Order: sequence, then C-alpha cells, then structure tokens
Amino acid sequence: MRVKSVSIRDLNEADFANWRAWACQDGQLVSPYLLPGFAEAVDQVRSDVRVAVIEQDEEAIGYFAFHAPHRFGIRPVGAPMSDYQGIVARPGAQICVDEFLTQLGAGFMAYDNWWDGTTCPIKGARERDGSVVVDIADGPEAYFAERKAAHKSQFKKTERRFRNAERDFGAVRLVTGDPDGELFATLAAWKTAQYDATGKLDVFGISWARQLLENLNALSDPAFRGEMYALYFGDELAAVEFGLRAGETYHSWFPAYEDRFSKVSPGLLLLHEIFKAAPDQGITRVDLGKGGAHYKTFYASYEVPLDTGRVIAPSFAALGLRTWDLAEACASVLPGKLSELPVRARRRWSQVSAFEPELGPRLKTFAKGFRAA
Repeated sequence: MRVKSVSIRDLNEADFANWRAWACQDGQLVSPYLLPGFAEAVDQVRSDVRVAVIEQDEEAIGYFAFHAPHRFGIRPVGAPMSDYQGIVARPGAQICVDEFLTQLGAGFMAYDNWWDGTTCPIKGARERDGSVVVDIADGPEAYFAERKAAHKSQFKKTERRFRNAERDFGAVRLVTGDPDGELFATLAAWKTAQYDATGKLDVFGISWARQLLENLNALSDPAFRGEMYALYFGDELAAVEFGLRAGETYHSWFPAYEDRFSKVSPGLLLLHEIFKAAPDQGITRVDLGKGGAHYKTFYASYEVPLDTGRVIAPSFAALGLRTWDLAEACASVLPGKLSELPVRARRRWSQVSAFEPELGPRLKTFAKGFRAA
C-alpha cells in the first residue's frame, strides 16, 4: 500500500467521481461530511488541508481528507466540527489507519466521530456512540405512525406543545433558506450566548469556523450545500437550525431557539416540521448526529456507530500522550471532582487544539474556556 499526501486542488475529475461514489454504501450516502465538497469548503478557510490518496498497485483505492501534521499530530478534515470522519474507500478495500499514519509524517491522529464502515476498525477507541438517523423514505405519516406506536406519551406531549404554541404565540410555520444571511446572524448570536452560559467553546468565535459556516450557507448546489430552517410563531422567530444537505440526506448541525419560548420546546417543534416537509424538500433521511440528548431516542430509526479516540504511531510524541494517560490514571484515585480534572483538561485541550493550530491562540482560548467551565 502506498499513500500520497496531496492538495485537494490537485485531484482530477476521476478522483472526485470515485470519492463521491465510494461515499455511498449500497447507493445511499453515508454522510455529507464524507464528501469531497466538505473537504473543499474547509480548504477555502484553512491552509493546512491535505488529502491522503491511498493506492494499491498504482491504483487509488481510498481517500482521506485531513489537516496536515502539526506538532506530530493530524486530525480528520474539519475536526472537531465534522460529525462524521473516516476513510472513503473502494468497496472491498481493507485499509488500516495505523499502516499509513507514518507515511503521512504523523506520530498520532486524534478523531471525534470516526466511521469505519469500509475500513479496518480502529483498536482502542475511548468512546463509542451512535449518530441517530431518522428514516423518512416511506413518508412522514408512516414514520410518525411507527414512532407514536413506540412512544405514545412523548408524541402526545409534542402535539400538546404545538397547540399551546399556536394558542399563546401564533400560527406555527416553517421557513427554508436564508438568502440575506439574517437567520445565520441570529443563530450565531443565540449559539454564542448558549456557549458562554455553559462554558463551552464558542465555535462561532473561531474565525475560520464561522467563515466555513457562512460559506456553506451561501452554497446552492443540491449535491452539497448548507441548509437553514427556521420556525416562526406568527411573525416571531422561535427556533432556527443550520445543517448540511447532500442529495436526499439532511444532517442537523447547529440548532438554537429563543429562550422565552422554551416552555413549548421550539427546537423539537422545528424538527417535527422538518420531518413533515421532507417529501416537498426531497429528503428521505435526517441525521441528528451523535450526542446524548435524550429526545433522540424517541426519533431514531437506527444509529450509525461512531468512535472517539486516537491512533498512536511509535514516536517521541507517543511518549507525551502516554504520560497524560498516566496522569489521568493517577488522578482517578483523588476524591470527588478532583479526579475528573485531567480528563476535562484533556478534552478541552484536544478540542481547542483542533480549532487553534497555533500555540499562542490555543493557550489563550484554552485558558478562557477552561476557567468558564
């Protein structure tokens, strides 16, 4: 196996055609994040995007978009914002990450949402969770009937919220698209307030991340673009969410809502309206992403397993990572919340490192976010 690291701008049309075709399993797209369009969008706002072209007998068998080695480490393209990460490979190809990591000049790779559907599973993942998928291929009526049968009380409660919203605030209506960018600006403001209140890293405060989202919001290609949905009560904006759209798949990404409407759960009502509008929008599948939000269990048709962890190649960098592991193990015997500090610090540092490649801004963002948390 041979691995070439190239700029995505150096790929030819045959490469792009293979990449798009192999991102579909049995004719169904796995995720918009695994398409070359996502890597191209990130490449427009960051200077360190590379593509590993994996070859066998001088023929391409796989593609993996990543951020070039920085302090010995690489990350999948767009991480940690990319809700799916992985190698897109020709059907039947078996590609193991640890076999080509050193060929990319890296000592380790950190990943957040690794999909191993066409490649060797990564051994030693720290966590595994499922990305919740809503299958609306048979239409929203059939979908809701099946879900209501399984979770009757939950859907009765949601119907009551719809009635209360219309009674107290005005008619519920769904709006698609954001031609003037006003909905995006509102979403950014709401999310920043939410991140500040919870002590989480403000994604919209990272310049390249915000520019990426703005660029995606401006795309109009049905094969790959950003998609904005908004829920209104009368003339008032109640909830908004931004996601990725590719063909018949919509991936929910950044949801937010106006706090004063919280008693009727406007975010959930927005999801219901998206499901109802799916046939008119040409959507057959909505991916709600990975995460522990309890409401997702009520809507899941199935889950796609995604892993979090890292792959380490033999190197000096590995020694430092192992030292951190030892610190976490030692701290686990400390009382109360003290035992959690190394784990919290590692997670925060890993997240900030992905967003801020340079050490100075990284230290500043890390200290600010960790104090708030």
